[in-house]
Amino acid sequence: MDLRYTSRARFSWGMKCLVLVAIALFSGMNSAYAQKKVKLKQADRLQGGKAGEDRFDRVIGNVIFVQNTTTIYCDSAHFFKKRNYIEAFGKVRILEGDSVTITGNKLEYDGNLKLAKLRNNVVFTKLATSTLYTDFLDFDRPKNTAYYYNNGKLVDSINVLTSVKGYYNLTSNMASFKKNVHVKNPDYTMTSDSLQYNSRSKVLYFRTPTTVVDKDSATFVYNDGEYDTKTRRSDLKLGEAESVDYKLEGDDYALDDIRKVYKLRGNVIMTSKKENIIIYGQASDYYKLKGVSKVYNNPYLAKITDNNDTLFISADTLVSIDSPDPQKKRLLAYNHVKIYRGDLQGLADSLEYRSADSTIYFYKSPVLWTEGNQMTADTIRMLIKNNTIDRLFMNVNSFVISQDTLLNFNQISGRKMTATFQDKKISRVYVEGNGESIYYALSEKKADKPVGAMGTNRIICSNILIRFREGKVNNLSFYTRPEARFIPPHELKKEDMTLKGFSWKGDKKPKREDVVKPFHRKSPSIQP
Repeated sequence: MDLRYTSRARFSWGMKCLVLVAIALFSGMNSAYAQKKVKLKQADRLQGGKAGEDRFDRVIGNVIFVQNTTTIYCDSAHFFKKRNYIEAFGKVRILEGDSVTITGNKLEYDGNLKLAKLRNNVVFTKLATSTLYTDFLDFDRPKNTAYYYNNGKLVDSINVLTSVKGYYNLTSNMASFKKNVHVKNPDYTMTSDSLQYNSRSKVLYFRTPTTVVDKDSATFVYNDGEYDTKTRRSDLKLGEAESVDYKLEGDDYALDDIRKVYKLRGNVIMTSKKENIIIYGQASDYYKLKGVSKVYNNPYLAKITDNNDTLFISADTLVSIDSPDPQKKRLLAYNHVKIYRGDLQGLADSLEYRSADSTIYFYKSPVLWTEGNQMTADTIRMLIKNNTIDRLFMNVNSFVISQDTLLNFNQISGRKMTATFQDKKISRVYVEGNGESIYYALSEKKADKPVGAMGTNRIICSNILIRFREGKVNNLSFYTRPEARFIPPHELKKEDMTLKGFSWKGDKKPKREDVVKPFHRKSPSIQP
C-alpha cells in the first residue's frame, strides 16, 4: 500500500470537513446577524440625508420596518442603517407578535438593543388584557417590559390605575406603580405610594400603606398583602378600616368583598367614634351586610366616662350590632362578663349596651360592687348620663349587702330596687315590694372604749329608702306598715344574721388585671 496516497486522501477529507463546518458557521452567523438588522420593508419615497458624520435614509409615506416578530409603521422616518437605528414620526405604530400594539407620535428605536422609546400620546395595548396610556414609554423587547414616567394610566375591564412612574412586564402581566398611585373601581378607590397589579389574575399587591375607600365611604388602610379584584377576597397585613361609626385595626386582614365578610386577626382594635368605646381582642369578624362585628379571643372594651375614668368590660365574645335605626344599635357581651372601674366592679353571664338610651343591661345572676356595697338581682339595668353612672335598676330578687367596720353584713332585699348616684357615688337606694333589712347598730367610738355591736335591727315592710353618705349607709326610711325587731347581741342567733338569698361574693370581685387583657400595640386613643 502507498502510504503517501493514504496520507493525501486523509488530508483531502479533513479539508472538506473543515470547509463544511466553516460554511455552516458562516451561514449561522449570517442568519443571526440578519435577525439583528432592521429592514425597510416599504416606503413611498426614499432620499439620502446626513446628520453630522452619520448618514441616514429619509423615508416618507406608508413606511414599514421589520425586525423578527416586530413590525413598525409610521408616516416618515430617519433610518440609520449602519447604526441599526430608527427615528420615526407621525402615527407611529408597533406590532409585537400578535398580542401587543403600541401607538404614539414619535419613536426612537435601537435595533441592536431592541429598545423602543415612544413619546406623546402613547397607547400600549396587550390583547384581551389591558391598555396603558402615557406620553413617555420605553419598551425593552428582550425583557418584554414597558416602562413609563411622567404619569401613566393602566386600564382593564375592572380597574383604572394611575401613577407618576411604573413598569409593565408582558410575560408575567405584572404592573408596578410608583408615586401618587390611584386606583378606581366601581366599588372603591385606592391611593398609595407603591402598588403592584397583575392584569391577568386581577390581583392587587400592597407594598406601602394603601388607603381604600369603598362606595359606602368606609375606609381601609393596608400596609401589606394582596387583594383579588375579581373574587373580592384578600389576605392583608397590618392595617385599619374605618366606616362612618367605627374604626378597625389589626395585624392581618382577610376580606371577602362579595359576601362582605371582613376578618381581622392579631391585636384587633375596634373604635366606636360616637360612643367613646374601644374594643380590643385578638380576632374579629365583621359582617357588613348584617352590620355585625364580633370580637373574640381575650376581648375587652374600654368606655371612657366622666373625667376620663374608663369603664372596662371583658367577656368571651363581644358583638356590635350597627343599624341606621338608632333604636336597634346594640353592643353585646357573652359569657363570663367582668367589669372594672375605679369605683365599680361587676360580674354577669351576659351584657347588653343600648346606645339609644345609654343603658347597660346585665343578665343571669349579675353582681355589682360599688363603694363596699354588693348589689345583686336577676337582672340589673345601668343608666349612663353625661358619661357617668346615673341610676341602677335591679329587678327580681334584688339584694344589697355591705360590711361595717366590724365586718358585720348589713343587708337589704326586695322585689325591685332603684339606686341613684351622685358625684360617682351611690346616694340612695329605693326598695319596692317585699322589703326586708338587717342593719347592725354600732356604739360610738370613745377614747377608752372601741366600737362595738349594740344589736341588730331587723325590719320587714313593703318599701324602703336607704340614704348613703360617702358611699356608706347613713339612714333608712320604711314605708307601708313596717314590722321592726331589735335583737341584742346575746340573743342573736345564726338564722337572724342573714336574709333569705344572702350570698356574699366579695372574693370574686374583679381586679383591673382580670378585665384588661395583655395587648401588644398602643391604643389609638387610650392606653389599655
